[in-house]
Amino acid sequence: MSFTSLMLSLVLVLIAVVVSAQQKLALEKDIVIGTIRAVIQLLVVGYVLKFVFHISDWRLTVTMLVVMILAASQNASKRGQGMPGAFLVVCMAIGGSALATIAVMVILGVISFVPAQVIPIGGMVIGNAMVGAGLVLNRLNAEIRTRRLEVEAALALGATSRQAVEDVLRFSVKAGLIPTIDSLKTLGLVQLPGMMTGLILAGADPLQAVRYQMLVAFMLSSTVTLSCVIVGLLAYRRFFNKEHQLIDIS
Repeated sequence: MSFTSLMLSLVLVLIAVVVSAQQKLALEKDIVIGTIRAVIQLLVVGYVLKFVFHISDWRLTVTMLVVMILAASQNASKRGQGMPGAFLVVCMAIGGSALATIAVMVILGVISFVPAQVIPIGGMVIGNAMVGAGLVLNRLNAEIRTRRLEVEAALALGATSRQAVEDVLRFSVKAGLIPTIDSLKTLGLVQLPGMMTGLILAGADPLQAVRYQMLVAFMLSSTVTLSCVIVGLLAYRRFFNKEHQLIDIS
């Protein structure tokens, strides 16, 4: 892709701005700022990755993964507004699920522990784990607030904190997994995901691209499931004290 073609593609952003203005959505500023931030961030990341790939030092690779996990955790933890320790909970969920998936893939020989393979794969699993964790946290936070009287009634009848929020917890984890499950169901029929599309545009054999996309689908289903379950099991405890009493999270 030439630089000129890239610049001409900005007309797509202009369309979004015009539609926002015509419909009085008041999102023009956000769209422009978001586009500028995306360009700057991608350029910075591009130069950083070029440097890291050239050095090929495992310590830099680990540092990149840690930075991505912290950034993802910071973003997802905002979904747990008012919940104490939300950042730590999300960080453990995202970090644990993403690192476990990467470790399994390296051990099985699916990928090698080199920056050019670990960092792109890490970015995909961490990003999807972030979305799942954020959805679980948001739903859990909202459901416990909404069903506070129901939870307190269960506690009054002798239920433990886990028993009192069992249905809420199960519902929240399912909510976090819905986007990933829907994506798996429509994979190849409704959408051609990023990795597969990129490989095909780069001239790769479509069947080879499909195999890589299958790998991505497998690892994302594992990572997001682990992330959602971990954040759910860790987060619900933050709404109770040691005596299994529901604390004020308003």
